[in-house]
Amino acid sequence: VQLQASGGGLVQAGGSLRLSCAASGRTFGSYVMGWFRQAPGKERELVAGISWSGGSRYYADSVKGRFTISKDNAKNTMYLQMNSLKPEDTAVYYCAAGQSGISYLTAGYHSWGQGTQVTVSS
Repeated sequence: VQLQASGGGLVQAGGSLRLSCAASGRTFGSYVMGWFRQAPGKERELVAGISWSGGSRYYADSVKGRFTISKDNAKNTMYLQMNSLKPEDTAVYYCAAGQSGISYLTAGYHSWGQGTQVTVSS
């Protein structure tokens, strides 16, 4: 599956952005999906994950209550709604697809989007 992330940008603290991840292929609905982010000098970390059905979701503690992950299998698209953004949310955000359960590890995902930059100013 090929993934294309979009929706990043520059926003002030407290603002909102919605990231999208468009996928090719007819088996999108069978994949576990995740949003990772990587800030300069830091490791890539899982921000949110969603099961193939959408019934199970995971959020990192740092984004709980502020971010919402969702997917529309009919549109082959996954979303990350980010509200109440903070400067520490600044990073390149990547979408990823896997075929096992939601994993914290990048090795748990076999397909990656190109990344979209999110910058939150204070």
